[in-house]
Amino acid sequence: MEGYYGLLVRKVTVRPPTMPLGATRLNALELTVIIATYAPPGMDQGLTAMSELAQDVLSIQSTQGSNPGPMVRVPQFLFTCAPSLLLQRGLPSTVQGVAGLGHSLISLPTQVTSHFSSAGFAPIFALCLAPKGVMFFGDSPYYMLPNVDITRPLSYTPLIISPQGEYYMEVKSIKINDKDVPIDTALLSINKQGVGGTKLSTINPYTILHHSIFKAVTQFFSKELSAIPQVKPVAPFGVCFKSKSIKKSRVGLEVPNIDLVLHDKHVMWRIYGANSIVEAAPGVSCLAFVDGGMDNNGASIIIGAYQMENNLVQFDKARSRLGFSSSLLFYKTSCNNFNFTAIP
Repeated sequence: MEGYYGLLVRKVTVRPPTMPLGATRLNALELTVIIATYAPPGMDQGLTAMSELAQDVLSIQSTQGSNPGPMVRVPQFLFTCAPSLLLQRGLPSTVQGVAGLGHSLISLPTQVTSHFSSAGFAPIFALCLAPKGVMFFGDSPYYMLPNVDITRPLSYTPLIISPQGEYYMEVKSIKINDKDVPIDTALLSINKQGVGGTKLSTINPYTILHHSIFKAVTQFFSKELSAIPQVKPVAPFGVCFKSKSIKKSRVGLEVPNIDLVLHDKHVMWRIYGANSIVEAAPGVSCLAFVDGGMDNNGASIIIGAYQMENNLVQFDKARSRLGFSSSLLFYKTSCNNFNFTAIP
């Protein structure tokens, strides 16, 4: 580990364990577990099955921040051998496993950082989601081509971890085009029953808003973009526009910026067009937020994977803070730009 600051994940390899007599034996081939960034719309998230807890050695590449380095090993790594039926609905055929990133004793980040803690390894991991994105374990620096330190634009807000190990942040208000959106701010606080607030979740492909917040945001956004013709909405979205009527920019389509105002009024997570608008059908661009309904039994806002794409999101459990960069496209790079050319 000498001379290396962290670990990175494009894929992790776990060698199948030797099963006890009477148990189902796996073949001797290596099992490649791809980090699943989110559950696609067709995936059945309520599907469950019995699985067996196993233990073996995990191999993962180290990094000095800009290239993959030597492989390092995490012994006694715990994982489950899940039935294939759990991976056959909604996930790409190449995916052979799902990694848990929540705050628990056997999650991937916890096991990796715990093993290297004696060497001063910080309990930090960072996501940079994209088709060829990357995940880092350990503290910065993190570099993307062309030699851009993507931690430099990070802003920070307190990281809140629920009793269930889910990650939350405090959103105080929402702005569109620098104007306050009129919403019920009581929904933005977590009450004594653990209801409300803003959660981050890569399980959800798009951000989910409580119905009243969704209604206020879509109406306000549509008003600010009134010069663009609307078209029939494409499910699961509530408002869509004629794509060719919207100009393009470095950070996506030129639409009103959406700001999540956090613990301090000067700290905002800005969502540009690249993360707020999705092409839902040919020639149809939709506001990439989903109506979560009126049921108030969970988070009022769930930040989905699409809103995190090409954003660096750092979960710093050592300092209890969440770092976020907003769109890296603004800095002429993206999460696709990690140099996977290994250092000899």
